[in-house]
Parts: sequence; C-alpha cells; structure tokens
Amino acid sequence: MIIDFTPVRENDVKLIDLAAGFSVDELRQAANESVDYLLELASDMDDADVVFTPVDEEANDPYAVEGEEHIGWNFAHLIAHVTASTEEWGAYSSILARGVVYPSEPRLRYETPWKDITTKAQVIQRLEESRRMRNGFLDTWPQEPNLEVKRELSPRFVEWIGEMNAKASFLFGLMHELGHYDQIKDAKAQALTAKAKA
Repeated sequence: MIIDFTPVRENDVKLIDLAAGFSVDELRQAANESVDYLLELASDMDDADVVFTPVDEEANDPYAVEGEEHIGWNFAHLIAHVTASTEEWGAYSSILARGVVYPSEPRLRYETPWKDITTKAQVIQRLEESRRMRNGFLDTWPQEPNLEVKRELSPRFVEWIGEMNAKASFLFGLMHELGHYDQIKDAKAQALTAKAKA
C-alpha cells in the first residue's frame, strides 16, 4: 500500500485532505508495509554494507554535528533517521486523536545515534522496534478519534503542508520516510557495488 504523496509535494492537495480518505486500519497497513519494504531492502546486506559510507554530492545537513554536515548517510544512519521521524509524528497523532492540542515545541523526537548501529541485526531490531511503536501510537487512538483538533504550527509550515490533525500527522511521518526511499536504495546500491569490486 505505497501511498502516492506527489499531489501533496506538488502543493495540489493538502495532507489533511489526503489523510481524510484513510481509515486507521489503512494507516496501520501503510506503516507496516513501509517497515516490510525497508526490511526487504536490508535482507541481502551484511554488517559491512549497512555502515558503508556512500558518496552523496548533495549532502548538506545544517543540523548535523560539526564535521558531518556534508557526509553521505549510510544505510544504518538513514534507518535511524526515518524511524525517528515516523515515531515522532506518530506520537503527535496519538495526542491529537485524544483531543489534546499540542504546540510546535517541544518536539517529541528521539533519534537513535546512528554511529551506535553497526550491524545488520541492529538495523533489523530498529525497524521492528519502530513497527511496534508506530502500531502502539495507533493503539492509543480512541474508537472515535478527534480529527478536529490541530497541532499548533508556524504559519510557514501550515502554508507548506497544511494543518495537521491526527491522521495528517501520522501520514506526515510516512511521507518523510517514503521521501528517503531513493536515498536508502542508493546507499545500499553503492555498498553492494563496492563489495563486488573488492
């Protein structure tokens, strides 16, 4: 159930309008299928592959620690990053679904330090842990989730992506994850190519 977020990215549709068409079960299905896809990508990799540093000419992360602003992100780093985002936005969805307004700060984000993930087993563990957490956030939704309450966000964010209720928040985390698919596949491809040439 790969969701086409192109209309949102191209500003043709607001995410909250796209999200309205999804049931909670469909959100759960989409979250699980994204984890399954990433696990499938990892299936034929080994420990060296997941920590292989790819070349990324466009690498530019102004929020990175000093000296890491322009490094290519390895497979493990990318998994740490995307799972943190899906969990963060899942947490907001849980709060909003229960009718509680949540401000833009503080962010409810924790990202596993990417340098701590050094093996394929740890990548798999992080993905399965994220699956459990994503489903756990959906499990906290009441039978009739509140879809009227919106997160308090900056006017600039709202102009870009629109207002964020519980469904839109959950989908935003998945949209971010899917947006990294090509980068994740490229990191894997470079790792396997380098191994084949070794």
